Amino acid sequence: MATMVAVSSFAGAAVVGRSAARSSLAPRRRVLVVRAQTEPEMEPSMETASASTSSPSPISSPTPTPAAPKPKAPSVWDALAFSGPAPERINGRLAMVGFVAALSVEATRGGGLLDQAGSGAGLGWFLASAAVFSVASMVPLLQGQTVESKSSGIWSADAELWNGRFAMLGLVALAATEFITGTPFVNV
Repeated sequence: MATMVAVSSFAGAAVVGRSAARSSLAPRRRVLVVRAQTEPEMEPSMETASASTSSPSPISSPTPTPAAPKPKAPSVWDALAFSGPAPERINGRLAMVGFVAALSVEATRGGGLLDQAGSGAGLGWFLASAAVFSVASMVPLLQGQTVESKSSGIWSADAELWNGRFAMLGLVALAATEFITGTPFVNV
């Protein structure tokens, strides 16, 4: 990693009667390059052995440092924090299920999303499924597993987030369309 720092010197910037290009006191620009690199860690015995010998000898390869310990599992409040791993995933999963359920109920019964929410007929099913999906989403997180560790192929964590976001927007668009038109989205 290299960091560039420009240092300018403007000694003699006010030269009267001469052009700045021909003046020996024209501003000069200097560039200072700073490079920072980490050195590989070596065993203490290797450092003292190489420091105690007076003749230059080749330094043996450094030993790799041990892997970082596995992060501990977050608490419930850490997982449910605003920037925690759970809220957007849980809301996205519930929105995906809700969007499909709303369209399927509209197709089978003919009532729109706002009619379904206003009647309260499916409130028990909604609360039960929300509780099951929330608990099922929280258990692996509280055990210390990450969603990214379960990703494979097309079933990636990013795809799930984007599908959840689109499902949330879909539910809002479904409700707005029904409110504006006054009819269900799926007309059977």
